[in-house]
Amino acid sequence: MTTHTGIEITAALVRELLRDQHPDLADHPVRLGARGWDNQLWRLGDDLAVRLPWATPSADALLRKEHAWLPALAPHLPLPVPVPQRLGEPSERFPRPWIVTTWVPGAPADRAPATRAADAADSLAAFLSALHRPAPDAAPVSRIGRGAPLTERAEQFTAQFSAATELGLLPDPDAVRAVWEDAVAAPRWAGPALWLHGDLHPANVLTAAGTFCGVIDFGDLCVGDPACDLAAPWVLLPDGAADRFHDAYQPAADTATLRRARGWAVLRALSGLLIGEAGVHGRPGGKPTWGPPAQAALRRLVEARRC
Repeated sequence: MTTHTGIEITAALVRELLRDQHPDLADHPVRLGARGWDNQLWRLGDDLAVRLPWATPSADALLRKEHAWLPALAPHLPLPVPVPQRLGEPSERFPRPWIVTTWVPGAPADRAPATRAADAADSLAAFLSALHRPAPDAAPVSRIGRGAPLTERAEQFTAQFSAATELGLLPDPDAVRAVWEDAVAAPRWAGPALWLHGDLHPANVLTAAGTFCGVIDFGDLCVGDPACDLAAPWVLLPDGAADRFHDAYQPAADTATLRRARGWAVLRALSGLLIGEAGVHGRPGGKPTWGPPAQAALRRLVEARRC
């Protein structure tokens, strides 16, 4: 498949890029791994992968950010993550940066949801407890407002809520709006800027044997309010597992943070619904596997508010 600049990414191109800049890796077998939202992922032997941006221009800066920050964070995380090993610079063959990372095995949770509720809740809680630590002053702030005050996402909510309602995707729009309004009314985060993954949706979390086995795509790595990431239990875990997650997550989130987290979960679910629909908010054809976990998340959020 070609990039937005019209360059077709093939195994031969990947080998040529490696031969030019990292010749010691050029003889490893190369095969397509996956095509993501911003990047294509090519397997490099058994243990490595090459990520090349193929769609949005903003992906270039995101890859450089991962290369700069993730190697220092990865050793402290209890789940495997794709650790950058090499950086490829733009060239005549490919005018965009690219990276070589470790390969993380597993199936995306949008295709293979977690089924072992307790294990998955504990695993996710351990991962976020380890990641959510104070970040240095030079750490990146999200370019799209992840980790910022939830009130700054009001226009996004209104647009996505309206679109989902018009498409008939919300069984109880008033209940969804009530969850959102309670979230934006919660006090703002007053703690330090914490490290955040920033994009914990089901396609970015891997599973094996019914539980989580890895977290990928740190392009939105940023700092801010942990409520952004604490939306994940409603989006990723089986029914009834969110309470176990909150009991295991340390330090325990206060009530205001949990209220904001539910608002972030609403945004994540609305995005998933619209991306899951063919031709809506994304590439033509949509991503059908994103719809079911988004619907489940909204149901859980509404049910939790009614309890």
